[in-house]
Amino acid sequence: MKNIHAKIKLFASLVVLAFAQISCSNDFLNLPPQATVSSDQLNTPENIDGMVIAAYAELGNDHYTAPNSLWPYADITSGDAYKGGDGTGDIQEFNFLELFKINTPNNPLLDQKWYRLYVGISRCNEALKRLEAVTEVEVPKKKQRMAEVHFLRGHQYFLLKTMFNRIPWIDETIEGDGFGKVSNVDLTSKELWDNIAAEFQDGVTNLPETQADAGRPNKFTAMAYLAKVKLYIAFEQDETNNVKSINAATLNEVVSLTDQVINSGKYSLFSDFAYNFLWEKDKNSTESVFAIQRSINDGTPKGRLDWGNALNYPMNPEYGCCGFHIGSQNLMNSFKTDGTKGLPLFDTFNNTNAVAGADFKNNTFDVRIDHTLAVPGKPYKYDPNFIYEQGWSRSGVTYGHFASMKEVQHYTCACFQKVPPFMAASKNTDIIRYADVLLWKAEALIELGRQNEALPIINEIRTRAMNSTNKLKDKNGAPVSNYFMDTYKPGVNCTWSQDFARTALRWERRLEFAMEGIRFFDLVRWGIAAEYLNKYFAEETPERQYLKDALFTKNKHEYFPIPQKQIDFSKGLYKQNHGW
Repeated sequence: MKNIHAKIKLFASLVVLAFAQISCSNDFLNLPPQATVSSDQLNTPENIDGMVIAAYAELGNDHYTAPNSLWPYADITSGDAYKGGDGTGDIQEFNFLELFKINTPNNPLLDQKWYRLYVGISRCNEALKRLEAVTEVEVPKKKQRMAEVHFLRGHQYFLLKTMFNRIPWIDETIEGDGFGKVSNVDLTSKELWDNIAAEFQDGVTNLPETQADAGRPNKFTAMAYLAKVKLYIAFEQDETNNVKSINAATLNEVVSLTDQVINSGKYSLFSDFAYNFLWEKDKNSTESVFAIQRSINDGTPKGRLDWGNALNYPMNPEYGCCGFHIGSQNLMNSFKTDGTKGLPLFDTFNNTNAVAGADFKNNTFDVRIDHTLAVPGKPYKYDPNFIYEQGWSRSGVTYGHFASMKEVQHYTCACFQKVPPFMAASKNTDIIRYADVLLWKAEALIELGRQNEALPIINEIRTRAMNSTNKLKDKNGAPVSNYFMDTYKPGVNCTWSQDFARTALRWERRLEFAMEGIRFFDLVRWGIAAEYLNKYFAEETPERQYLKDALFTKNKHEYFPIPQKQIDFSKGLYKQNHGW
């Protein structure tokens, strides 16, 4: 199967074409400047397709200060992770996000993320303008390519909406510097959501069921993302960020859309949870519904590596830097299970701490613990001869020693490359996993009072986790931890009421997607962020003293502030989010 990487590389060459001509006349004064391409020269079918590729390319143009993996915006802000690194002052802007109380609209890394997302939108708008100007005779796949670009733009706007809430809607109809006249409050929150949903609906209508190029979305990819948007829309918020109602009609749309994705036959869960986090297994796999495409040794100096997670490798000789994205004690404790029932300890999980050593043999745990967090004395990245050591932590006194493992790759992987002083790999960055689609459906069903229909879906996810122990062995072939899980069995180990099912679903989402840049947005969508996080800060501070300065203010911190630089750039046209 062809890959979109090759086309990204080709277009990179196209845009630096130089045009030169030697003449004895004055005609040379009218030649285009070298190393540029004029707007008119791009208006060819081949070059227009290159503009589409440029829109795709922006997905992979992330940086560790503005990662597309979203770990600083959704993991360290959710109680699942600490910032990590060499103390709180190391990239202190992320520390500000983690503590909430000391974050301000002047945080430059929030401004950088905003800017980069709008760069992606700008590329989409440019591609759409050019596609709209040609006929289907000239570009036979015009509608398909436009639908792809709408999908990409929808993705960028979804991130902006969930991060910043009130955002300016700038599309291809804006001419010249007209974007400077668009306010972030021109559209209501509902209108913004409707616009985002329309981007993916265009994909549902105009994308094919199968794409020849890996990395391009198909009809079912668009359906999945539309289902995600609809789920967010269903939890209706007022102007002060309170969830005031849950729209049943919209939830039914989520069920319908996810059903179509599930019944397409294109996607399935891996037999082993581990495969989602291994380069050799997760190359546009059946569990990867949509992913940022990465590459290595592709003829460019550094390939299309995952720079967004470049800081998250441990401090040992095989890697070398930089110890960011450290699992919290609270997250570690959440993997504990009831030694009799095999279910999560919803109410008592955090009464005592699971620490390195005998705890992992004496207590019982969800299997996903050792796919997610590195613990001193245990194998690292499924290698029984590569044992994670406490000394690999960069600032253990401040952050502890539970390193994140999902996003990193083994140092012997063909996908791995040192980019001094950092590390990176070419494993694709999954944006939507099939497990997410399943749990969206389960969540919608539970909120509709159809929790009995959600039960087998949640149990399917748990069963896969229970069976994912093959790679979690020490060098003697023994299990790394004492795993004990069971499915939910109403009348046997639980009472499957709507309230209990909701708790089980939310717990399942936490453990399934821990450290994958999702959790904070779930908490906000459910309307429980303030209560949840302030309880977390109170309980976690004795373990991590730097959290004593943390405070989540309800009706304010559900969204990041509109960057002050953007408000200044708009000459005051942009308005700040509520509470800021």
